Amino acid sequence: MSAGLVVAAHGRHVMVETPEGRRVLCHLRGKKNELVVGDHVRWQGSGDEGVVEQVEPRRNLLFRQDAWRTKSFAANLDQLLMLVAGEPVFGESQLARALIAAQAAGIPALIGLNKTDLPSAAAARERLRPYGAMGLEIVELALKKSPAAARERLLPRLAGRTTLVLGASGMGKSTLINLLVPQAEAQVGEISQALGTGRHTTSATTWYWLDAERRGALIDSPGFQEFGLRQIAPERLATLMPDFAAALGDCRFHNCTHRHEPGCGVRAAMARGEISASRVRIYEELFGELSQKQW
Repeated sequence: MSAGLVVAAHGRHVMVETPEGRRVLCHLRGKKNELVVGDHVRWQGSGDEGVVEQVEPRRNLLFRQDAWRTKSFAANLDQLLMLVAGEPVFGESQLARALIAAQAAGIPALIGLNKTDLPSAAAARERLRPYGAMGLEIVELALKKSPAAARERLLPRLAGRTTLVLGASGMGKSTLINLLVPQAEAQVGEISQALGTGRHTTSATTWYWLDAERRGALIDSPGFQEFGLRQIAPERLATLMPDFAAALGDCRFHNCTHRHEPGCGVRAAMARGEISASRVRIYEELFGELSQKQW
């Protein structure tokens, strides 16, 4: 069997890249395995195509889970880049959920604030202030207005790493990919045709190399409207939110939910203004969601 890297996936078909850079359309052996972009596999040829026989153990996996299904984004990531903007206004709940999922998977994250040339950037900066205070790096970008400056800021942070880019519609994800990977549109066309997903599909997650030496890579994933976190137990939630986690040692009760218990260190931190009102609202929303019975 030969070694390979999954660089695109759609249903039961995947594009596997060999260590030499050749790409082979493969399908899965059996029905139990699910492959995602970033997986390292062992495969063997079958005519002009190939069959994936084995998936190597994953270092990590970023995924979302609601009451009905689990959806994986990518595996073996070095970092997550969440792209947001002030126009259209980004959803803070979606941002927080993605960051919590990354924290749970042990994947470092950074935030890209796009469209900083627009007046709406000031409000976006203010909404991101709690995230900077938690230690998250926020990279300011104007991808369309100042592409050269954006490249200069992003490339050192992406070099030599495998980065998944997530962002809602209108945040500038396609602009970012096309800026950093000039041949991206052509690659999408080739992969879509090979996987049978249509020329303009957004349903296939795709891997792009950032350099000829194939050291750094971007993974572009389709947009999403919901980001379920059903894989996380409600009592674990606060440990995955750095601003909450910083105050956990001050709670009187070890099983404190940080909602109404006396002697809660987190509530005290909230009262002192160390945890923002928006983050409290997100915690309450998520805790309630994760506490619901799953039938």
